[in-house]
Amino acid sequence: MFTTRPEIAGTFGVVASTHWLASQVGMAVLERGGNAFDAATAAAFTLHVAEPHLNGPGGDAPIILHDAKTGTQKVICGQGPSPQAATLRKFKDIGIDLIPGTGLLAAVVPGAFDAWCRLLRDWGTWELADVMEYAIGYAKNGVHLVARACATINGVKPLFEQAWPTSAEVFLPGGKVPVPGALFRRPALAALYERVCKEAVGDNRESRIEAARDFWYKGFVAESVEKFFATQDILDASGRKNRGLLNADDFARWSAGVEDPLTYDYQGHTILKCGPWSQGPVLLQTLALLKGFDIGAMDPMGAAFVHTVIEAQKLAYADREAFYGDPDFVEVPMQQLLSDAYNDERRKLIGREASLDLRPGDIPGFSNWVDHNAAERASLIAAGTGEPTVSQLGVSSGDTCHVDVIDKHGNMVSATPSAGWLQSSPAIPELGFPMGSRGQMFWLKEGLPNSLAPGKRPRTTLSPSFALRDGKPWMAFGTPGGEQQDQWSLTFLLRMIHHKMGIQEAIDAPSFHSEHWPSSFWPRSAKPGKLVLEGRYPNSILYELKARDHKAEKGEDWSEGRLSGARIEPDGQMYAGANPRGMQGYAVGR
Repeated sequence: MFTTRPEIAGTFGVVASTHWLASQVGMAVLERGGNAFDAATAAAFTLHVAEPHLNGPGGDAPIILHDAKTGTQKVICGQGPSPQAATLRKFKDIGIDLIPGTGLLAAVVPGAFDAWCRLLRDWGTWELADVMEYAIGYAKNGVHLVARACATINGVKPLFEQAWPTSAEVFLPGGKVPVPGALFRRPALAALYERVCKEAVGDNRESRIEAARDFWYKGFVAESVEKFFATQDILDASGRKNRGLLNADDFARWSAGVEDPLTYDYQGHTILKCGPWSQGPVLLQTLALLKGFDIGAMDPMGAAFVHTVIEAQKLAYADREAFYGDPDFVEVPMQQLLSDAYNDERRKLIGREASLDLRPGDIPGFSNWVDHNAAERASLIAAGTGEPTVSQLGVSSGDTCHVDVIDKHGNMVSATPSAGWLQSSPAIPELGFPMGSRGQMFWLKEGLPNSLAPGKRPRTTLSPSFALRDGKPWMAFGTPGGEQQDQWSLTFLLRMIHHKMGIQEAIDAPSFHSEHWPSSFWPRSAKPGKLVLEGRYPNSILYELKARDHKAEKGEDWSEGRLSGARIEPDGQMYAGANPRGMQGYAVGR
């Protein structure tokens, strides 16, 4: 099958990400003797500068890692929690029933910086200043800005000029939208990162990283956020001005945790995901449902494959809506959700025709409430197929990055940094970047697994993936895309396992997604039965899916998925591939 670029191969190391600069920075670290954890951290800080419309220092970063020394895999939870002041009563008092997708009210403690520091301290070998050197250089001297970043800035230019002047100062230099391909500088961010490095003082590498974490979470950064949030009335997606709830104490209370990944065995592979504080388990649930079908006998581009995968995903995502939440606050019945008995019964619901209903499972002792009115909110935001749109109030969904690394020792990283994007909230002047808006994923309804509570993690869409083959580390992979992350990742994985595609072939192959269930992003809308096929699918497949009652349509030819992946085989060879869509993802290695 034709591929847009070669699946690269090597034995020294590989890096794949959503931006060529991050990939090359990661490779540069490996060439200078750093390991995969050093490389991933350097790449991540570079992504803050290179893709400001997709992530930022005020965002989140769940990470799955494989430690070659111990032969173990761990998850670093870079998803920060809600402020202590964020209560259901508080939002009721200010007359808000859905947390706005932009502004200050949706901000949670930014988890990305601490997650990367934790990875670097406990598994890396480099100093923090050394891994941040690349990002500082790009922020200070300028980064080649891609067209989509400029389009995003242009889309929110009126908002910045009229309501968010601190963002205009950062992202509209000279009052103008940056030109694609021009060098874009972030002097305030460069100055902050340089100060972080100067504050990283201690007797050894670990204590120096700890000092930087304290500067961020117990010092200047936390204090700057509190000052801005306490004094500024900011226009948000509700159409009103509101102050933020996040303060310095919220920062000081939190640090990124380390936990074991959730796993599911499928066709000789063990798939690893983050816990139910993320949507990651839906991929495992979908595999548990698909186990009863002969996926390998299906044409991977055919209507039967699309139909079967989508119908299984409808059931898994319905369970996400009913049962997932921060396990530190609620009991999530993951054992039952992944059990053969449960999935044998659920599988019977998959028929020849598409279901237009939202059908969570029934587990004794657990409520299975889901929002059946989400379709009524679809008119609140402009609809679009493929990549998400950005409204004039900054509302967007699925804006994210991804990075995968393997080093010569066999260490591996899969990470999906996101949020804190330029359109989420106003830039904080002393910091040069905005906070994220992940809190919009909470429900403001009492008694649900994902109901808002102080200090609770929102059930994030961020979902890095990792796979073992025959019990040995095999592949790190993932994609941006909000609701689509565990849809596109699943299709990619199935085509590799069952149809023996390589990484680049599986990335390039036309894909699809559903918008059947409630979105995690404001205004939490749904489009029951909607199925979007990438434009390269023949019309015959579209018509067959319509005949099966899918509300199917076609998007652009290259619009579905932004995957990257890196794998290692038993002979020691490493392979990597990256997404050609959008013309910025790249894989490198030797």
